Amino acid sequence: MLKSLTISIFLIISTLQIMSQTVYDFTVLDRKGNEVSMQQYSGKVLLIVNTATRCGFTPQYEELEELYKKYKDQGLEILDFPCNQFGQQAPGTEEEIHSFCQLNFGTEFPQFKKIDVNGENALPLFTYLKSEKGFEGFDLNHKIGALLHEMLGKADPDYAKNPDIKWNFTKFLIDRKGSVVARFEPTAPIADIEEMIKGLL
Repeated sequence: MLKSLTISIFLIISTLQIMSQTVYDFTVLDRKGNEVSMQQYSGKVLLIVNTATRCGFTPQYEELEELYKKYKDQGLEILDFPCNQFGQQAPGTEEEIHSFCQLNFGTEFPQFKKIDVNGENALPLFTYLKSEKGFEGFDLNHKIGALLHEMLGKADPDYAKNPDIKWNFTKFLIDRKGSVVARFEPTAPIADIEEMIKGLL
């Protein structure tokens, strides 16, 4: 009886811990390989993005930098995680990627070590993000969105039903308490993201 009660209490505590998890519970690596606790972004509004330098969405770096400059003094941070899982479109080293972004788009927001966002080697932070917000669907009026829908649909007719990241420049919006409030697929207009950011600042 006592053993059964102890197990029940343990399961309840474990469930509550999972339910109360936030992005602040994770540690990531900066582009030089140093550990960074997400706790240091406590109280900020975060936009977490998986990126690539040779993608049709790569020009979004410019739009992201504009957002960053506009709202960083009000508490916005954009966290850039390069990822080479989609079409091998982020092939360079961390420093090569960083130089490319600064030279071509003048980016100043933090850039982290290249990661996987899906599969057994996925960064735990992204596993958490996906568990909080599943796939939102591509804008099929967007030229690249329609192509991605067709390509992914041929590989897996049920691709939209799983929460995996589908392509580069998927974005997660985090409020000042560390909770995931929205997910934006790469075809989502930056203007829509900006409106939500303004509502959280």
